[in-house]
Amino acid sequence: MNEAVLGIDVGTSSVKVIAVSKEGEVLAKVSEELDVIQLQSGYNEQQPDEWFEATKVCIRQIVSNNALNDIYICALSLSGQMHSLVALDSNNKPIRNAILWNDTRSTHQCATIEQQFGNYVLSNPVLEGFTLTKLLWIKDYEPKNWNKIATFLLPKDYVRFKLTGKINMEYSDASSTLLMDPKQKNWSKAIGSQFGIHNIYPPLVSSGDFIGYVESSLAKSLGLKEDVAVFAGGGDNACGALGAGVIKSNDTLCSIGTSGTLLTCEADEGKMYHHNLHYFNHVVENKSYVMGVTLAAGDSLNWLKNHVFPNLTFNQILSLASESTIGSEGLLFAPYLSGERTPHGDSKIRGSFIGLSTLHTNADIARSVIEGITYSLYETLVYLREKGKDITHITSIGGGAKNDFWLQLQADIFNAKVSKLKYEEGPCMGAAMLAIVGLGWHENIEDVVNQFIVYDRTFLPNKAHHERYIKYFEIYQEVYRQTRPITARLLELSL
Repeated sequence: MNEAVLGIDVGTSSVKVIAVSKEGEVLAKVSEELDVIQLQSGYNEQQPDEWFEATKVCIRQIVSNNALNDIYICALSLSGQMHSLVALDSNNKPIRNAILWNDTRSTHQCATIEQQFGNYVLSNPVLEGFTLTKLLWIKDYEPKNWNKIATFLLPKDYVRFKLTGKINMEYSDASSTLLMDPKQKNWSKAIGSQFGIHNIYPPLVSSGDFIGYVESSLAKSLGLKEDVAVFAGGGDNACGALGAGVIKSNDTLCSIGTSGTLLTCEADEGKMYHHNLHYFNHVVENKSYVMGVTLAAGDSLNWLKNHVFPNLTFNQILSLASESTIGSEGLLFAPYLSGERTPHGDSKIRGSFIGLSTLHTNADIARSVIEGITYSLYETLVYLREKGKDITHITSIGGGAKNDFWLQLQADIFNAKVSKLKYEEGPCMGAAMLAIVGLGWHENIEDVVNQFIVYDRTFLPNKAHHERYIKYFEIYQEVYRQTRPITARLLELSL
């Protein structure tokens, strides 16, 4: 009987599961959509058990796939949205809905942390997205729930607990909480104690650690064998990087989904970065990664499609954008629809079009959105290069890698070679790779990457185009400073 593993990604909009063979062939893939609960502006929550139910639905669909009749599922591993807080009581039951990574309610708690420790804690900026701020929000505004908290997890750790009955958190996700030291790989209880956080820390494990087996009764109900091994997994950005082969120092990834990230790999050195760059542990041993985030990257394109071009597909919008010229005929778009993470760390900034006139066409509007998203990611690249990172080649995944026009635009703006993968499965593949190495099917991560990662096309930067883009980028960088007080006042009036 042939053997395979499952890679599970617990995302924000859906749970995705893929079945992968020893050789890296994706045998089947399914997804199940998730709902986001938005009680008011800036509030984003989900029910933790909805992740688990969606995971079970996906696994059953995979197992019942006729193409997998002679396939034995040996193991699984998980990836998931980072930062999102799952608070559990003494019976390991969720106390309330999970507060998600893109929830911005905890500005006051950020200020409290900054009063104690300054703008950076454990090599990371103090921002609303991080888990510590969400814990403090519960402490301040939901004291009854605060007193019930026995431990806390992140989304994929909660799903793994539901599969195995084992409570733990792995390093790549834990390093994104503001409570774990990414250099020492230990909980910083001294920081937690400053805010009354005691004895709620889950045990820490490595991404490739064997956690246990899927509980036998659950395995039977899912159509799995009783000895399906479960490995810890990692945060979605770390698993996405692994799934794209980004495992060596200066290897760099551009990922455009709901949010956008630009991250680069490095040895565990514990450097201090600024400009709201994040420093987290990788799922690869002795490696970390530095990352900048655009909160509304693909989300800006979704907004454009839903509200400006509802009758066009995404490919048609990108085709339309290609009809405009570099600089969108003097139109700039700032993709701050949900605030901004890097470099500004501002939950109150909002998006804008600058330079709009009666001469601008639909093509100019479409291109300005694509350029604005890419400029935002390029800001991260600029700061990384200023810090000495030698980045000349970038692997692009997600929505930004599905269109040749956008890939060439990335190469020109980034002034780097940009490659897309022949087979792209994102964080799911990274999770599956961890399970494959955990089973001993390959000796190490490097062997798996060498076999699994195949580039489809590489786009070379056009120097003349880059120089033209830079002139617009320099103006783009001024947009935040000029519009910040205006959009803050508008936000106050709309609340």
